[in-house]
Amino acid sequence: MAMAKYLIGVVVFVVVATGAYYAWQALGTSLVPPPEEEEATTMSTYATTTFSVTYPSTYTVNDAYTYDEFKGKPIAGVKFTVPAAATEGTNLSSDTGISVEWLPRAKTCTGDIYILANVKAVSLMVGSTTYSVATTSGAAAGNLYEEQVYAISGSKPCTAVRYFIHSGNIGNFTQEGESSTREFDRTALLREFDEIRNSLLLSQ
Repeated sequence: MAMAKYLIGVVVFVVVATGAYYAWQALGTSLVPPPEEEEATTMSTYATTTFSVTYPSTYTVNDAYTYDEFKGKPIAGVKFTVPAAATEGTNLSSDTGISVEWLPRAKTCTGDIYILANVKAVSLMVGSTTYSVATTSGAAAGNLYEEQVYAISGSKPCTAVRYFIHSGNIGNFTQEGESSTREFDRTALLREFDEIRNSLLLSQ
């Protein structure tokens, strides 16, 4: 009799323990907060009679923009400047941005005609679009400048996308041996610019 009671007690204990375990599993899992989802970037579209382009709504649009490095021969366009959140605490300057520009009188649509420096354009195909790409970079008074121009081959008017990246030499931000400013994420910035460029659609 004692042995029977002992066996019954063991069985009851195992059943209760097993039930408690599964209850803990269910409740414990439900009490763990789900991972936070990344907030999706809100996009906006800028359109004219000749093209449309999609860009993050946090960017600032300047449709009175002109590229004025060619003295007396400004290039018309529209510029999308990066938001303050992209530059705060970094060495990236607030005039950094991407622009769509056009040269209606261009006989040949190549990237080098958008660059002041004497550079050679190269051909680049992305999907079904062929670009003529020209790049340049320079430094002055602790500032670094980089330009990448993607002219759409055969477009009329000759249309191009310009990346303008202005940053400060990170070494100039060093204070007492420690930098109070972090290096901006160039890879992420270029990826975002590429997405904007890839969204450009020319009107037929």
